[in-house]
Amino acid sequence: MGGAVSAGEDNDDLIDNLKEAQYIRTERVEQAFRAIDRGDYYLEGYRDNAYKDLAWKHGNIHLSAPCIYSEVMEALKLQPGLSFLNLGSGTGYLSTMVGLILGPFGINHGIELHPDVVEYAKEKLESFIKYSDSFDKFEFCEPAFVVGNCLQIASDSNQYDRIYCGAGVQKDHENYMKILLKVGGILVMPIEDQLTQILRTGQNTWESKNILAVSFAPLVQPSKNDSSKNDTVGLPPCAVRNLQDLARIYIRRTLRNYINEEMHAKGITQKLPPKRKRRRCRRRRINTYVFVGNQLIPQPLDSEDDEKMEEENKEEEDKEHNEALKPEEPPRNLLREKIMSLPLPESLKAYLTYYREK
Repeated sequence: MGGAVSAGEDNDDLIDNLKEAQYIRTERVEQAFRAIDRGDYYLEGYRDNAYKDLAWKHGNIHLSAPCIYSEVMEALKLQPGLSFLNLGSGTGYLSTMVGLILGPFGINHGIELHPDVVEYAKEKLESFIKYSDSFDKFEFCEPAFVVGNCLQIASDSNQYDRIYCGAGVQKDHENYMKILLKVGGILVMPIEDQLTQILRTGQNTWESKNILAVSFAPLVQPSKNDSSKNDTVGLPPCAVRNLQDLARIYIRRTLRNYINEEMHAKGITQKLPPKRKRRRCRRRRINTYVFVGNQLIPQPLDSEDDEKMEEENKEEEDKEHNEALKPEEPPRNLLREKIMSLPLPESLKAYLTYYREK
């Protein structure tokens, strides 16, 4: 599934194409997509495919097409502080984007069938927290992943404000999914080859809306050997944050607001990193045709305009090549700089930066 938009050269280019095609329609969703580089969730050697609007699968690792994730993010209508459950959380790519919107007081849980994929998701999450500059630009709701079959969730589990299922749901499991949802909540799942948005309007009332025709692999059914009571899956607890964690959140928020106010007072705006320019194709006018044997062959006729265009293209390519050779100056992480400048013990600075390594 996918191929609805043109391939991009990088993550920003892909997002531009998704916006142009109206798959991404809100600023909040756009910011989340730009903050998480899709290519970081690909295995080495496969990253060249990351910015195509196509699904990707390698073993148990799977990513849906970008246009699907865009529609899901828009349909969930995410807000800060909500609870989210990702059924079939996979690589954690979607859950991490969701966490940027939910903020520190949301709940972000995922359940995934394959243990190796859960380990992969945890590695990618740790890498995002440690190394991505985007982490310091948002207040993040860190996802928690568990291994298990989402059709075996314990009956006493909490309900959620938002739920997404990343596998095809059979009609006889529809009510099972709905029960996991709070009143007023939104469930997005593929059912009968349609990506469907379901709004729970009351204890026993629902509103459904088809979003997009899709083709998903079906949910894996529990085998008879897995049906015992001991094999029910417990979701992560909805724990209250401790005082130490709350202090870190509010210190970082206060410093971030101070930096923004300081920059605004000085009339400074943070510059985005320059985007790579697309190479312009050379087009030469065809002025004449000549017969070669029995075939009519187009023959370019050089002119002063053609020669001038050739020279301009060559100059532009030389300029772009020289610019590419210049080492890019890494963007400044102002929040980190501010924390590291505070008169605090190094251990406390490390805690406030989430032990990030850059």
